[in-house]
Formats: sequence, C-alpha cells, structure tokens
Amino acid sequence: MNRVVVTGMGVISPVGHDVDTFWNRLVEGQSGISSIDAFDTSHHKVKIAGVVREFDADGRFGRKEARRMDRFAQFAVAAAEEAYADAGLDRDKVDPERVGVYVGSGIGGIQSMVEQETVLRNRGPERVSPLLVPMMIANSAAAQISIRLGTWGPTLSPVTACSIGNTGIGEAFRLIRYGGADVVLAGGAEAAITELSLASFSNATALSTRNDEPTRASRPFDQARDGFVMAEGAGVLVLESLEHALRRDARIYAEVIGYGASSDAYHMVATHPEGRGAYQAMKLALQEAGLQPEQVDVISAHATSTELGDRVETMAIKRLLGEHAGKVPVTSNKSMLGHMLGASGGAEAVALVKMLQEGIVLPTINLDQQDVNCDLDYVPHTARQATLTVGMSNSFGFGGHNAVIVLKKYNQ
Repeated sequence: MNRVVVTGMGVISPVGHDVDTFWNRLVEGQSGISSIDAFDTSHHKVKIAGVVREFDADGRFGRKEARRMDRFAQFAVAAAEEAYADAGLDRDKVDPERVGVYVGSGIGGIQSMVEQETVLRNRGPERVSPLLVPMMIANSAAAQISIRLGTWGPTLSPVTACSIGNTGIGEAFRLIRYGGADVVLAGGAEAAITELSLASFSNATALSTRNDEPTRASRPFDQARDGFVMAEGAGVLVLESLEHALRRDARIYAEVIGYGASSDAYHMVATHPEGRGAYQAMKLALQEAGLQPEQVDVISAHATSTELGDRVETMAIKRLLGEHAGKVPVTSNKSMLGHMLGASGGAEAVALVKMLQEGIVLPTINLDQQDVNCDLDYVPHTARQATLTVGMSNSFGFGGHNAVIVLKKYNQ
C-alpha cells in the first residue's frame, strides 16, 4: 500500500483567501463573523454569518466564466487552484489519468436556484437561465476543477452534509493508498448564506441569535452558547502518493495515516445522544492509523457551538481516549470561522496540517465559562505552543454522517 502525503493546500474563508492569511488570523484568535449585508435581514431572527468578503470572482476567472459558476463552485475552484499551485504540480509533467478530484458540497448551488426562482416568478419561464442546472448541482465544483486543471482521473462529489471535507479527504486517501490515483485534490465548498437557508436553520433553532456581538456569537463548549453561526468558503488539499511526491521532489506538509467513517443511524438532524457514531468513526480512524489513543497529540473538534453537539463530542472523545483525554488539547476553529458546513472539513484539515507543522494549537475563542459537561482542555482564548506529531480532525453531519481523519507530521 502507498503512503499518502499532503503536498498542497488552498483555502477561501471568512478570515482569509489564502493559507498564510487564514493561518495567521486563526493563531491570533480573530473572528470572521459579521453582520450579513448581502440581503435585508430586518425580518430575520438571525442577522450574522461568517461571510467571505472581498472575493473578486470576475478578477479571478473573468466575468464570463464567473457567471457560469455558482458562488460555492467559485470558492472551490479558487481553493483548488491555490492548492495545485502550492503543490508545484505541472500539468505537462503529471499523468492526467492519474489525477483525481474529490470535492463536494452539502447544499450546492442554492444561490443560483434562489435567484432563478425569482426570475421565473417575476419574468416568466423563458427568462430562466439554461445554466441553472449545471450551476446548481453539487458536483459542479468538482467538475469545474477537473475541467480547469485538465484532470482525467476519478472525480467525485461526496454529499455527507457537514462531514464532506473529511469524507473527500478520507476517500481520496484510500484511492491513492490502494493505487487508484497518484494525486487527488480533496475537500469541500459551501456558499449557502441566503435568505431561504438562513430562515430554515433559524426556524430549526440551530443558529445563534447573538446579533449585537457577532464576533462573540460562536462559542463552542461555553455555558452560554446558543447555536452555530452559518459560514461559507472552501478548503482543498492536494493528496499524493509518497513515491510520486518524492519522484518530483515535492514539498511535503504532512502524512495522512487514518480515516474512519460511520453513521449514527439515529436522526436526520440530531446527533446520537451517546455519541455512538462519533466514537466509532474516531476509533476506526485510529485503528487504520495503527495508533493507540495515547499517541494522539491534538484534536480538531467538530464543535459547532450547539448545546447537544459539543457535549456529545466531548463524551465520545473521553470514551475514545480514556485516561489520556484530559491531556490532549482539543480546539474548535468554528469559534472563529463559524460553521462552513460542507467546507468545514477541508478548511479545518488545512488548519490541522499547519498546527502539526508549526507546533501551535489554535485557540477556541469566546470560551469564557466552560460548560460543566464539557470538561476537556479546549485551549481557551489564546493559541498554545506544543510538541505535535499526530492530529485528529472530526467532522459530523446531518443524517448522522461521521468522518474522521488522522494526520501525522511528515517523517521520512
């Protein structure tokens, strides 16, 4: 079996449109949450989100091409092109049949759908764009990446709700490990901050209503948390077989060593109250990595800032790690980014790679009064220096989809 390494990274997020900016702002504990100004929120209970600002799609792709992609696909392509360039890949020197794309989205092109629904009602069916369907479908991001980069290998769009990024990375890891590809761009993208989706999540009482202090609204593990904050963006990694990477003298960031997936088999929107699926996915990921619980140095938690979710994830981690649980720093990037939905796993994987590289555990901001039922070391407020070799990243999604990846600091 092939060893699989990370050789490139790209990210579009509420705190930055490139990996360096993204990382530096997370280390500083900066929040990307702000008031929504893309539409009128006066009749909405929730008025805040993790909005990607100053993203110039026309400048990146040209106006004609930008108009052919929904916002989520624009984010995905931008992150993928950054990762591809970061990996130093040369289209003339790789076999396109051995390069794949595993990039998904939970909600897909909802902005295009909402816009064209308005066109249909106001201007009639003859005015609806013929590009709506290819812009709306969730696989359009992966397809656009493949088209633009000229990749002919397996191209898939996993749809596992908020665990998509880890699902894409984990399945790409397996594909390369067993010889199905040399290189795969893997991750997720989302751009679902619309009136419709905001209203739906809000009416489900899933979102924070801390509208007057947006930067303090996302507060995982805090006693005063009142829901998650919607966010948008994309995160993409270039995964590559070690042999292929060494052959072209690539820079190697980290190694992917384990992946676990499971289902709660419980409820469409509520996590299993005992964390059964979360525990199983983490256990499977560690088993594939060939590691014992005490070898985990840091956990990037799913931790969305919901009362049940944060508590149950804590339970699952404690069950997995046993006596070691209290010694492992657990961090939630969502405290700063908000919940990027299908993009969260990819973006958080980028952050985990950087943590292993730099020996820095990112902070969980806004953790002012820790919930008594959330009793692990969540690295409150301030980033922390640490010796890090192995990191685990958790992603859990609606429908009970759980996906966990284990990364290791690269060592020849």
